[in-house]
Amino acid sequence: MEMNDQKVIKADRMTVWAALLSPEVLKECVPGATEVSGSPEEGFEAAVTQKVGPVKANFKGNVTLSDMVEGESLTMSGEGKGGAAGFAKGGAKVTLADHEEGTLLSYDVEAKVGGKLAQLGSRIIDGFARKMADQFFTRFQEVLEGPAEGDEPPEAEKKGWLKRLRG
Repeated sequence: MEMNDQKVIKADRMTVWAALLSPEVLKECVPGATEVSGSPEEGFEAAVTQKVGPVKANFKGNVTLSDMVEGESLTMSGEGKGGAAGFAKGGAKVTLADHEEGTLLSYDVEAKVGGKLAQLGSRIIDGFARKMADQFFTRFQEVLEGPAEGDEPPEAEKKGWLKRLRG
C-alpha cells in the first residue's frame, strides 16, 4: 500500500523539524500509541494498540530515522510485531518546504502487513493504513497549531505543542 499527501502547518520549518524528532510529539500523534521512547539518533521504541477489522493487536516495534537533511527531509521506517495478529512494517519519506502560511509538509507512505492481518484482505488493510497515516499527520498538524478556529479547548492544557513550548 502506498499513499502520499501534504499538509500546510502554521509553524516555521525548524519547529516542524523539531516536532518530528520529539518522542513526546510522536506519542501524541501515533494513533493508539501507549508508549514512545528513544531518540532520533538511536531510534524510537513504541507500543501501539490498534483494531484492524475484527483483529485487535498490541504492537511493539521500532522506528528509525534515516536520510536526515536538517530542516528539509527524513525517512521514518518502522516495524511492529503484534503477536498472533501478525506484523506491520512501513516507512514514510517526509519533506518540508517553506510556504506562505508556514511549512508545507509532504509525505509518501508505504506499508506492508503479514500474519492474521494480511488475511483480512487488501481493501481493509489499505483503508486502515490510509486512515492511520492521515490520522497521524492530521494530529501532528493539530499538535503543532493547537485547536482549529472556533474549536474551544476543553481544558487550558489543550494548547498546541508550539504554544506549550513558548508559554
